[in-house]
Amino acid sequence: MKLPKEKDLQLKTITNHLFSLGYEKGSNADYNYKYNLISKDLIRFIIHTQEELLNEYKQAKGSRWEDELLDLVDINIRNRGIIDVLRNGVDDYSLSDTLKLMYFQPNSNKNKTLLEKYKENIFKVINEFYYSQEKNDRIDTVIFINGFPLIFIELKNTLTGQNYVDGIKQWKYDRDYKEKIFKEKAIVFFSVDDNEVYMTTELKGKQTLFLPFNKGYNMGSGNPFHPEKYRTYYLWEDILTKNIILDIIKRFYYIQKEETPKGRIIKKKKIFPRFHQLDVVRRIIKDVQDKGVGSNYLIQHSAGSGKTNSISWLAHRLSTLHNAKDEAIFNSIIVITDRKILNKQLQDAIFQLEHKHGVVEKIDDKKTSIDLAYAIESNKKIIITTIQKFPYVLEKIENLSGKNYAVIIDEAHSSTTGESIGALKMSLAGKTAEEFEKNDITSDDIMAEYIGKRSKLENISFFAFTATPKAKTFEIFGTKEENGKPHEFHLYSMRQAIEENFIIDVLQNYTIYERYYKVAKIIKEDPEFDKIRAAKAINRFVELNEHNIREKVEIIVEDFRLNREMWLDGKSKGMIVTSSRLSAVKYKIIIEKYLKEKGYSMKTLVAFSGKIQVDGVEYTEESMNNGVKNLPEEFEKDEFKLLIVADKYQTGFDQPKLCAMYIDKSLGGVKCVQTLSRLNRTYKDKQTFILDFVNKIEEIQEAFKPYYENTNIKEITDPNSIFEKFYELKDIPIYIEEDIEEFVRLYFKKIRTTKQDARMNSILDKGILIFLSFDDDLKELFKSKVRVYISLYKFLLNMYPIKNLDLLKLYIYLIALLKKLPTNKLFDLDLEGLLSLDSHKLSKIFEGNISITKGEGELIGIGNFKEEKKEEKLEKLDEIITRMNDIYGIGLSEEDKVVFENIEKVFMDDTNLQQIAIANIESDFKEIFGKKYFKRGLIRQKNDFENIITNILSNEGLSNFLMNAIAEKIYKKMKD
Repeated sequence: MKLPKEKDLQLKTITNHLFSLGYEKGSNADYNYKYNLISKDLIRFIIHTQEELLNEYKQAKGSRWEDELLDLVDINIRNRGIIDVLRNGVDDYSLSDTLKLMYFQPNSNKNKTLLEKYKENIFKVINEFYYSQEKNDRIDTVIFINGFPLIFIELKNTLTGQNYVDGIKQWKYDRDYKEKIFKEKAIVFFSVDDNEVYMTTELKGKQTLFLPFNKGYNMGSGNPFHPEKYRTYYLWEDILTKNIILDIIKRFYYIQKEETPKGRIIKKKKIFPRFHQLDVVRRIIKDVQDKGVGSNYLIQHSAGSGKTNSISWLAHRLSTLHNAKDEAIFNSIIVITDRKILNKQLQDAIFQLEHKHGVVEKIDDKKTSIDLAYAIESNKKIIITTIQKFPYVLEKIENLSGKNYAVIIDEAHSSTTGESIGALKMSLAGKTAEEFEKNDITSDDIMAEYIGKRSKLENISFFAFTATPKAKTFEIFGTKEENGKPHEFHLYSMRQAIEENFIIDVLQNYTIYERYYKVAKIIKEDPEFDKIRAAKAINRFVELNEHNIREKVEIIVEDFRLNREMWLDGKSKGMIVTSSRLSAVKYKIIIEKYLKEKGYSMKTLVAFSGKIQVDGVEYTEESMNNGVKNLPEEFEKDEFKLLIVADKYQTGFDQPKLCAMYIDKSLGGVKCVQTLSRLNRTYKDKQTFILDFVNKIEEIQEAFKPYYENTNIKEITDPNSIFEKFYELKDIPIYIEEDIEEFVRLYFKKIRTTKQDARMNSILDKGILIFLSFDDDLKELFKSKVRVYISLYKFLLNMYPIKNLDLLKLYIYLIALLKKLPTNKLFDLDLEGLLSLDSHKLSKIFEGNISITKGEGELIGIGNFKEEKKEEKLEKLDEIITRMNDIYGIGLSEEDKVVFENIEKVFMDDTNLQQIAIANIESDFKEIFGKKYFKRGLIRQKNDFENIITNILSNEGLSNFLMNAIAEKIYKKMKD
């Protein structure tokens, strides 16, 4: 008895199955080495499909017609590439039409002639193929179409002691990648064993990059077990079928071009779909063909999944999709994205696939909602736009009823579950503003229409792509199971992306710092505050304290400079994640000061929105970055090493050279995953590092669990939960039903008089006056309940045809009321001027790998969160401080106190320093003070404060901080 060998996999299994699909058996003797093809197959195909055109060519070329034809094809392939030639054929002055070298399945079945020609494509397989006359070297299996050698396969069997890795080594080291057949004819190279499949589109010797072409197993890499077949059976039984190969050539394979800002092509990359990309498009297309228009699809694909390509292929395929009656299923495909790369890549890909300009219409910031409306009205096949434009479309679009739309959402965040998507649904449902104003329609009729058009629509299919779906995203776009719970339509998990090396596991190198501090009260009084709010205020006071930030800046800069800067041959970058705009501004100021003190050449950028005042100075992102307008482009430059962010660039920011992240912000849930995932993009020899000043290991791991494998919904939102919120608000006596009725009636009028506008305003003012009479607790409670109601109702409108109009009336009234409610922060405590930072210490408590191995987290529907009633408990400030110091002051001793005043006194009495301060600018004074006075002054005090002075002198970072802080204070006092 013998074990199966490589030949058994090759001949008995793969080749026999291909023969059963209609492949012909080829021979090395048939191969034309001059032109690198089976020339007789190409001629046979042309005779069977375009005989009259071939006769024209023969008549013009004479007896050498065959050689001239093969020369014509060969020259076109060298100049244009094999894919372009196969898709679009070749031309010659002697021909009245283009000569096709391959026929693809037509989009519709109306043209029987094209269908018959499609069936004439010749598929042939040669085993043990000798690809060169000079070398006695063979490829295990090669697939030819119409004579062209397109698919090359190396086969291994693990029972013989070899696997796909050995096949990859053969391709890299045993094959001359400069061979004409490899460079000009091949579209894909496979290395296959009985367990796994890997592929590449281009041989580059030892630099060749092979990618997995596996289905995935148990949410990770590899392939699932099959009781009767090899794990890799899908390659020959599914992918290598005639219709799938031709579909890949026609609709998927393309050349990705990298261009300079001026449009010069500097790099070309051949793109063959990975298995999950091909699989998701095929599954969606089949489902749409089976069910028609009106379904929603949630595609949960991890970062690293090649989402841009998947969206491009899906958009193109949907735009050419026909039903059983040979009618186009969708009038337009609308792609919603904010990514410029998708705009460019989609247009490049579609042009190659369609070979037509104008298929893609881009509605960017330079165009208006009128342009968008026109694009939709005129049935542009693929429209790329942003979600922000849809609320303005409703009034622009006319006569859209009877049309169908596919809406592809790139990165389906929660913003796509609210007003913008609602406006989109109304726009594409064919309802114009004029129709709302017919004389015989009451305001209740208008609202019923408003609701009906925001629920599930039969003329729109939504395709939502995201790596990190929230519960509400699942509920709106997910596929419902029998138990009513939604799930994704297609999954490519984070675990699989990590195991297949398409992204980096960012949790493998994690460091946690713990902050310890003590604060002191600097006022005689002992006021009472709510202890929860006061605790938060104390934390915020410490967080924004200059000493705290300075200490963190020293840790960050020195860690990056000494341990990370040399990564990626000195091109690595880091991100500092701060908790607020104020924090980001302070970080930028302090970090620049520190870099200047140390003489480091490192440059930083800061990112935040809007304007903010700090110590009477107004700051903007642009002003702090010396006028930089395009921050991502500037950060790409080698001299910029650290990017300080406050909310911006924590999602959707792709910078592959980002290696280190320093976190000074509490992160949780999907925000944590999205933020840390800024590091996961791959780059040659890339490592990652995270230093966290705030979060705990368990919190980080809990955030990642729901998205590591598949995401589960524990509870879906009960649509009747809106009534609970409705009656809770009704119990707070701020409005009456008559006021709401009148407000809404006026709201839905198309044309209002100034008197009616004033009346609407006065109705709102009536509620404002009542609100202002409440105590702080009731104000906070009312605002909280209003926001919950608005959010929940807005969400439910996308899910259910809610018929109770009272809910809508309250929703409209509350949105307007909320805008008028006082915006000052009534409930934030500011303890500035009441406290001082008495002690402060940062200690490293963990360094290592916190990666998770299994995802077990579950999401909960938006309506199922229960509000916890918070009772205000008053506590004296002294007691609050004591308790906070007990929590955060662990490990501190009396010697750790930051005693500026005690040390400062020695220097204030020095008459020489007084004269130096008066005679010099601050920077010169600091330099003199640091070099000649600071350390000597400390040493003179060593007997009184031995431990702390020793600590300061031995800690360069602390010493520099104290020297600068004291110098600034002394200089200011002496100048004054």
